[in-house]
Amino acid sequence: MSEPAPHLSAVDQLIESAVDDVGDELIALRRDLHAHPELSWRELRTTALVAARLRKDGWRVTELERSGLVADIGEDGPIVALRADLDALPVPDLTGDPWASTVEGVTHACGHDVHTSALVGAATAISRLHEQGRLPGRVRLLFQPAEEVMPGGALTLIELGALDGVDQLFGLHCDPTLDVGQVGLREGPITGAADHLTVTLTGSGGHTSRPHLTEDLTYALGKVVTELPAILSRRLDPRSGVSVVWGIVRAGSAHNVIPSTGRVGGTVRMLDAIAWSEAEKLVPLLVEQIVAPYGVHAQVDYQRGVPPVVNDLDSIVLLGRAVERVLGPAGHVPTQQSLGGEDFGWYLDRVRGAMGRLGTRTPGGPTYDLHQGNLRVDDRAVGIGAKVLASAATAALASTD
Repeated sequence: MSEPAPHLSAVDQLIESAVDDVGDELIALRRDLHAHPELSWRELRTTALVAARLRKDGWRVTELERSGLVADIGEDGPIVALRADLDALPVPDLTGDPWASTVEGVTHACGHDVHTSALVGAATAISRLHEQGRLPGRVRLLFQPAEEVMPGGALTLIELGALDGVDQLFGLHCDPTLDVGQVGLREGPITGAADHLTVTLTGSGGHTSRPHLTEDLTYALGKVVTELPAILSRRLDPRSGVSVVWGIVRAGSAHNVIPSTGRVGGTVRMLDAIAWSEAEKLVPLLVEQIVAPYGVHAQVDYQRGVPPVVNDLDSIVLLGRAVERVLGPAGHVPTQQSLGGEDFGWYLDRVRGAMGRLGTRTPGGPTYDLHQGNLRVDDRAVGIGAKVLASAATAALASTD
């Protein structure tokens, strides 16, 4: 793991010591959250735990009507915001760890337990800076519900005014392909746009011996599955990296019966916002053209999801310097844009900011994937994330003072 920079400012020394002082508590919190995961918009226990801890540290906490909270500290000056997401996924926990999920079929398979615990640690350090008069402005914490459901809980926080007055915003997301002690950074887009698509076909079914006397819905459904991804790749700019991948294919219940209804569902992802703006109108037209020869009726439910997360240059430079202060020059590494969706993109549509990828893999250990029930993280990532977020926030305030 990278070593911290040897010459830290008084502020960063205080951040370092404050997070180290509560390091064991943060790991215990992360494991507790992992053992008690909550799905989107149901993060009530998680919200209550975080709220109690923040109030103890002097934060002004506003709990949201459903779940989640916003917290502020500092009286005047510019506002820098930090964000963590709270929700888990409807995925069974396969780790077998002592702190494995106690909720059947639900687990933190995307590392939001790490995000939440790291931001609690950053809050502890920032509150200590505030107590000593070393906070040159205001910090706002966004403990956001429902990142895992489109179009994401970020829009709700924005509607409630969580970004009002905010000058800059930072966040971290777990990356199990990076070793703990590394943070992946990238200027510009770091995630993709992501939408949900469901296509339901209906027609007059019949006997498989007489497809010419029916509307062969199953055949038409297969055409949608194979043709839509192919046609979109020719109708949208290939540089947009459009990707249609199906997760649901359902039709029929007997070998010799052509069904009268069927459904496919999946995601439409792309790398840029221009293609994203075009896809919503284009997809229904293409589906109609694909199924027209088979006489079936198509109902297209295209749910617009999230835009790409686009890191601005000044913010990613500032975040990189924070990583260097915590981990040394080798602590940050370049990372590629992914097609994964993140509703952090809604925030960065409105304010400048950056998201980095927080390494969670134990060096020499196995590489896991997000959204899988066997995901394991190296607990040291919690303290690292806390220090990086706190350092980025205080440096951003100092630069805008």
